[in-house]
Amino acid sequence: NMPTKRKRRGNSAAEKKAKQARLMLEEGLDAIDSTAQQEIVGKWKNKERVLIFSSRGVNFRTRHLMNDLRTMMPHSKADTKMDRKDKLFVINEVCEIKNCNKCLYFEAKKKQDLYMWMSNSPHGPSVKFLVQNIHTLAELKMTGNCLKGSRPLLSFDPKFDKEPHLALLKELFTQTFATPHYHPKSQPFVDHVFTFSIADNRIWFRNYQIIEEDGSLVEIGPRFVLNIIKIFQGSFGGPTLFENPHFQSPNMHRRELRQASTAKLREKQMLKEIQKMKRFENKEVATKDVTADVFATPGQEKPVHIQEVEPSQEPHKRKPKPFKRRRMQMRKKFLSSTNMK
Repeated sequence: NMPTKRKRRGNSAAEKKAKQARLMLEEGLDAIDSTAQQEIVGKWKNKERVLIFSSRGVNFRTRHLMNDLRTMMPHSKADTKMDRKDKLFVINEVCEIKNCNKCLYFEAKKKQDLYMWMSNSPHGPSVKFLVQNIHTLAELKMTGNCLKGSRPLLSFDPKFDKEPHLALLKELFTQTFATPHYHPKSQPFVDHVFTFSIADNRIWFRNYQIIEEDGSLVEIGPRFVLNIIKIFQGSFGGPTLFENPHFQSPNMHRRELRQASTAKLREKQMLKEIQKMKRFENKEVATKDVTADVFATPGQEKPVHIQEVEPSQEPHKRKPKPFKRRRMQMRKKFLSSTNMK
C-alpha cells in the first residue's frame, strides 16, 4: 500500500498578507501608501456570520432569492430546509451549531405567501416581515454587475432616524447586510450599494452598481419589498416591541378581492332580474291611438242637396233577343229528329 501524503496546512489569508507586507517593507519599497498597508496587515475582528435558510414548501423564486443573498453576502452560511412542524426557537440552536449570530429565515405558507424572519441570535431582537414583489438576478435583465465578495455601501432613507422602531431596524440591517472588514472571503473593494428606502409603509430593497466617481448607478438586483408585521424583544419570540397598524394579512386581502368580485356578480344578477320583470309586466292596452289625428285636416263644409228623381210612366220593354229564339228553334228541331229515329 502506498503511504498517504498528509496535506500541508497553509497559513490563513490574513497571515499571508501580513507576511507579504513585512517582506515588502523589509525590501524598502516605500511606494505603498498607508491605506494599502492597513488593508494588507489588517485583522478580521468583526466575526459577524449570517445563517440564510428556509422552511419546506418554498417555491423556486424564494430559492433563487436566497442564492442571490448568499452570493452578495460573503459572510453568510447555508443550511438544510427546516420542517414546518418544528418550533421557531429551534433556529437558535441551529445558529449556535453553525457558529452564526445573525439569521435570515424564510417561511412559506399556503405555497403563495412568504415571510422573512431577521433575528439577532440568541438574545434578540427579531423582526417578522412579509416579502412581496420578489425579482431575482436571473429574472431581471439588468446591465449592472459587481465583483463577487466586494464590500457594499449601505444607504438608508432619512425616515429611519425619525422613529424608534425604524432606528432599531436600521441597526439590525447594518449588522446583517454589511460585510465585515478584512473578511477572508471578501474583496477590499467597494463597487455597489444596498439601498433601503421607505414608501407606502414598506421597506424597498435595491442593489446598485457604482459606475463612476460622480455617483451614477445601475441596478444589479435582486429587488424585494418588506412589509413589517411585528418586532419582538427576543429571538423568534418574546414580548412584542412594535406592531404595524397598517399591516393587512394576505388572507384578508384575498377575502376583500373575492367579496368585491361577488358584489359585482350580484349586481349583474339584480339587473337581469329587473329586466325580466319589466318584460313580463302587464302592459296597458291603448284604447285610442294618439297619432291618429296627426295628419287629419278639417275639410270645407258643403251644403247638403238631395236631388229627387221622378219615376218614369212608360212600361218596361223587353229587349229583343233574336239569337236566343233561333237557338231554341234549332234545339226543338234537333230533339224531334232524334225522337223519330
